[in-house]
Amino acid sequence: MVKRIKVLSEEDIRRSLSRIAHEILERNRGLEDVVLLGILTRGAYLAQRLADFLKSVENRPVPVGKLDVGPFRDDDKRSGQDLSEIPFDLRDKIVILVDDVLFTGRTVRAALDAVSKRGRPRAVQLAVLVDRGHRELPIRADFVGKNLPTSKARERINVCLKECDGEDAVYIVHLEE
Repeated sequence: MVKRIKVLSEEDIRRSLSRIAHEILERNRGLEDVVLLGILTRGAYLAQRLADFLKSVENRPVPVGKLDVGPFRDDDKRSGQDLSEIPFDLRDKIVILVDDVLFTGRTVRAALDAVSKRGRPRAVQLAVLVDRGHRELPIRADFVGKNLPTSKARERINVCLKECDGEDAVYIVHLEE
C-alpha cells in the first residue's frame, strides 16, 4: 500500500514563494539584470509565480523563460528535442534557475549545461520549492521553500500545482517495501 502525506498546503506554497521572492530581492539588491528560468515542467510554473510576486513588490516585470534540460541530461531521462523558451539573452545576467524539487542534483547539472550553451551569465542561483536531500553532486540551492529530509529508497516527493495537477500541494509518498 502506498501512503501519501500532505506536507505543504496551497497556503504553505504561497508563503514559501513569497519568502523566496523577498530573499531574491535582498540577495541581489533588487532586480537589475535578474532573469528567471523555470525548469520544465513544474519549475516553469513556479518561476512565473515568483515573477508575479517580484513584480508585486518591485512594481516592475522580471523576464521569465522555460528551460528544458532533457537534451543535457546524462541519464535515461535524456531527450533529443529542446523545448526551452528563452526570449532574452542570458549573457551578463543573474540567472535564477527555478525547480520544484532538488534531489540528486543531476537536473541542476543539466540545467547549468543548458544555460552555458546559451551564453555566459554573470551568476547563476538556484531556487527550489523543496529540498529533499540525497545529493550525488556538489550542488545546493540558494533559496529553499522547505527542507524535507526523505528516505532515498522508500519515499519520494510529489509536487502538485494547479496549472498541471489541479491543486497546489506537496506530498511525501511512502513507497511499499
